[in-house]
Amino acid sequence: MVEAAAGRRSGTSRRRPSGGGERRRQQQLHRLVAVSVAARVATVVHPPAHAGGGGGCIEDLLGCLLDVLRALGVTWPARPQRQPRLAQPPLGPAPGADGRRVAAELRGIPGRITGNGACAAASLYTLQGKKGVNQDAMIVCENFCSREDTIFCGIFDGHGPYGHLVAKRVRDLLPIKLGVDLGSDEGRQTSTSNIKSNGNEIGSPENMDRGAEQNGEYPYIFTSLRTSFLKAFHVMDRDLKLHKNIDCFFSGTTAVAVLKQGHNIIIGNLGDSRAVLGTRDKDNQLMAVQLTVDLKPNIPSEAQRIRQRRGRIFALPEEPEVARVWLPKYNSPGLAMARAFGDFCLKDYGLISRPDVSYHHSTEKDEFIVLATDGVWDVLSNTEVVSIVKRATSRASAARLLVESAHRAWRARFPTSKIDDCAVVCLFLNTDETSETSSSMAHDLT
Repeated sequence: MVEAAAGRRSGTSRRRPSGGGERRRQQQLHRLVAVSVAARVATVVHPPAHAGGGGGCIEDLLGCLLDVLRALGVTWPARPQRQPRLAQPPLGPAPGADGRRVAAELRGIPGRITGNGACAAASLYTLQGKKGVNQDAMIVCENFCSREDTIFCGIFDGHGPYGHLVAKRVRDLLPIKLGVDLGSDEGRQTSTSNIKSNGNEIGSPENMDRGAEQNGEYPYIFTSLRTSFLKAFHVMDRDLKLHKNIDCFFSGTTAVAVLKQGHNIIIGNLGDSRAVLGTRDKDNQLMAVQLTVDLKPNIPSEAQRIRQRRGRIFALPEEPEVARVWLPKYNSPGLAMARAFGDFCLKDYGLISRPDVSYHHSTEKDEFIVLATDGVWDVLSNTEVVSIVKRATSRASAARLLVESAHRAWRARFPTSKIDDCAVVCLFLNTDETSETSSSMAHDLT
């Protein structure tokens, strides 16, 4: 650009005017232009400090210089009007628009509760701990699959940097995936052998009940529903792996899902959250029956599978009682469970997303089922949990009373530790009893 400008200047200099008067007129014009530009810059860079100051003289000088330029025949080209910028058509939905649409559709599903509240058959409550964002999630779906005698409920405990996102996504999509499979006769007849797992299933707790299933001790509905649970959990984990907006490599969630259909209760367990039944013994005394197994890495069957896949299991010196799963060559991530959704860094080293599916036939002695994350079970025993729920003044307040009792137990037992997130779903089985619980109680308890 410098060379081109120099060339233009040198070319202009060769065009000599016919007389010296014209040259002087152009020099004067250039001086006036320079003065006017300098005056203009002065007014912009150093505006007058107050009215009546030196700035007024500069403005007068500028006006005079412009009048001289006009008298000499110098014209100022009009500044072109700036064309308004046309709004570009969107290339696609706004970021998050699809997620908001799905969330709005989910909120519109009748009988679906995901926050603190209650309905005729259940109460829910969660409370954030002292470790950061609340990574627990919960759900209750009445009239599941449009059946009045069917209810679905679940509890999910996220972990890792994005555990809260994983837990919420599983909460939202797992019931849908299960419902789609339950509504398909083809899906319910699918053999469990066709469902791929993330690892070797040798010695898993669910295999202990296969003999009883083959001997006819379980009804046919358990066989078909168990297949639906296995398929839904597998598809859910695959969905997380393919999700672009949630990084599940070092993040995941546990899950305990319960499907109650009449007197048939199917429980799918993944991780170390727990389901406990409150029932009456032969002396009509309330007792606790644990319905799930905490799938920890130190369970022999789970440890066998993990070590076969080259995963390592050991506890940290400051937590000698907590066995964790580690990568073969790195002291990471230290997962305190043997099964989970997500956590794909460990899926090649023994961690699986295949649930332990069990069956329970409810009787008139069974009163309720408590689903809770490990923040509750770390400080309260099964018997304590059942007793707390029973002494609640109403069914609607049972979950809240249990969570608040767990927080008090944390402060009493571990005063120097950070309280864990707690989430509880209380599913009441004898909903035909005349009580204060009704559909009108579905309200926010916070």
